[in-house]
This record gives sequence, structure tokens and C-alpha cells, in this order.
Amino acid sequence: MNWVWTGWLGFFIASFAVFETWALRTGRTTLSRYTWNASQAWPPLPFVLGLIAGGLAVHFWWHWCPPGSLSSG
Repeated sequence: MNWVWTGWLGFFIASFAVFETWALRTGRTTLSRYTWNASQAWPPLPFVLGLIAGGLAVHFWWHWCPPGSLSSG
């Protein structure tokens, strides 16, 4: 296991928990509200984020090499 990336992901999750808790306790903007406001300002945002998430899913978890590709052997 690569501890650098594991630590980075752990830091990302912990920072999200800290910022979200802070926002809820102080009445500031949460990530959900920020996303809603950004989507109102620019309606294509959820679709662009979906394309990015789908592209990452394909990149990380789709282990299929089409016949004739360089890595198909």
C-alpha cells in the first residue's frame, strides 16, 4: 500500500469533516449549499462533474483492453 496517497486521502476526508462541522456550527456555507449555488450560477456544472467522475471510474476500474490495442498482447 502506498502510504503517501493513503495519507493524502485521509487528510482530504478529515479536512472535509472539519470544514463541514465548522460550517454547520457557525451557520456558514456547507459543501452542499456551495454546490447548489454554483449549479444555479452555471447549470452545466453537475453534468461536467458527472463526466469527470465517470471518466475517473473508467480510468481506475475498467480493466478491459479492446482487441488490437497496444496493451492487449
